[in-house]
Amino acid sequence: MNQRYRPITRLGLGGTGLGDMYHATSDSAAQATVDAAWDAGIRYFDTAPHYGTGLSEHRFGQALRRRARDEYTLSTKVGRLLVPDPSANIESPFVSSMPFRRVIDYTAGGARRSIEDSLQRMAIGHIDIVYVHDLSPDMLGDAFEHCFRIAAGPGGAFESLVKAREEGLIRGWGLGVNTVEPCMRALQQSDPDIFLLAGRYTLMETTPLEALFPLCAARGAQVVLGGPFNSGFLAGGGHYDYVPATAQQHQQRDRLRQVAARHHVDLPAAALQFGLGHPVVAATIPGASSVEHLRRNASLMQIEIPEAFWHELLAEGLLPSHAPIPPRRPAA
Repeated sequence: MNQRYRPITRLGLGGTGLGDMYHATSDSAAQATVDAAWDAGIRYFDTAPHYGTGLSEHRFGQALRRRARDEYTLSTKVGRLLVPDPSANIESPFVSSMPFRRVIDYTAGGARRSIEDSLQRMAIGHIDIVYVHDLSPDMLGDAFEHCFRIAAGPGGAFESLVKAREEGLIRGWGLGVNTVEPCMRALQQSDPDIFLLAGRYTLMETTPLEALFPLCAARGAQVVLGGPFNSGFLAGGGHYDYVPATAQQHQQRDRLRQVAARHHVDLPAAALQFGLGHPVVAATIPGASSVEHLRRNASLMQIEIPEAFWHELLAEGLLPSHAPIPPRRPAA
C-alpha cells in the first residue's frame, strides 16, 4: 500500500465533540479529552473547520501544539471557508459557534486558503491528511453534481490537494463523506490516498463491501471509519445519521442486541471493533467530548469478542456472508 503519511493508530479521536456537537464542552474538558486520548495511546486526531466554525480545530491546536509533531497524525478538511461574521447563526447539530459563517468553496484557491487558515487556527506547521468535506449528495442535494465537477475539474480542490501533497504541505488527501459514490468517483478521476467514510460500514450497514473496498484495495487507498456507532445509535442513542432512528432501524438494533446478549457481548464494543476486520480500514474514529467517553471507547477496543458472536451475525443475515470479521484479539 502506497502510504505517504505516517501510520495511523487503529483507534483515533474524532473532533465533532470538541466542536460542541449536540452539547457544549468546556475548553478544559476538551483539553482533558485530548490528553486522555494521548495517555490511551491514540495518535490519530481528526477535525474540520465545520465543527463549531473553527472551535474544534482551535481546541486541537491548543492541546496538540505542545506535543512532538512527529508523534501523531492529524487530519482536517476543506470545502468550507470560514468568514468573520459576529452575527452568524449557530448551525445544527452544533450548539455553539465561533464568530464565523461557513462558505462552501471546492475550488483550488478555496482549498489552499482553507489549509492555510487551518494551520493558523491550530498553530501547527503541517497537516498530515486533508479530506474534501461533505462533497456528497446527502449534504449538497441538487448542487452535488455542480460542486463535484468544480472539485474534480481543472482549478478544483483535487488538483490543489495533489499539488499540496507534492509540496509537502500535506502528506495525503481524500474525501470525508457519508456516502460511497463520491469516493468511487474520486478514485476514478484522481489520485486520493485515503477516505474518511462516516456511518456506512457498521453493524447496521455494509454498503462499501460491494464496490468501494475492492477498488480501494486495487488502488492502494485506505479508509478511516467515522461514526462507528451510527450517530450513537449502536451505543444506545436514539439518532441514526443525525436524525431520529426509524422503527426498522430500532428493530435491526434489537436483533443485534439479542445476539450480543446470547454471547455476553457488549454491543458498543462489537460496533467499534467490527470495521477494523477489513484490510483496507486503517482506523475507526468515534467522537468523544469528555474523558469518560474517551476512556470508554479505549476500553471497548480491548474487549475480546468471541468468534461465535460474529458467526451468528453472519448466519442470521445481520452481516453479509463475505464480511471479514475482526481478529479474536483487537489490534492496538
